[in-house]
Amino acid sequence: MARKTRMTREKLPPGEHLCSYCTAKCCRYFALPIDTPTSWDDFDNMRWYIMHGRTSIFIDGGTWYLLVYGDCKNLLPDNRCGVYDTRPAICRSYSTDNCEYEVGGCYDKFFEAPEQLWEYAEAILPPRKIKREKATALPVLN
Repeated sequence: MARKTRMTREKLPPGEHLCSYCTAKCCRYFALPIDTPTSWDDFDNMRWYIMHGRTSIFIDGGTWYLLVYGDCKNLLPDNRCGVYDTRPAICRSYSTDNCEYEVGGCYDKFFEAPEQLWEYAEAILPPRKIKREKATALPVLN
């Protein structure tokens, strides 16, 4: 039985596009840059993002991102765009020159569980200050 070789950029025939060989990785999530966390509150908010499921946080090139998994509603069963001629500008500017076709999602750091993010925060931030409730003075009885 002949084994089908995976298409690579180098083997791509002239006039063809990598999209013809891809599972539409770029259409199955979006990532937004977020502020670099610098406090316990920042990390706590990021933990909250991840607790909502189908989300992750990653760092790439020093920039922090919120990654939200979800297929584009215009993605067709053959992994093509159903609104290609009127697709959004962000899709038009996207190029296969540096797309993730041959990459499995390798980032500087990747957090997919709130516990991972919290462990990272514990490693880089100073210890948390425990808030103690103020003792209330007892009434003076005369």
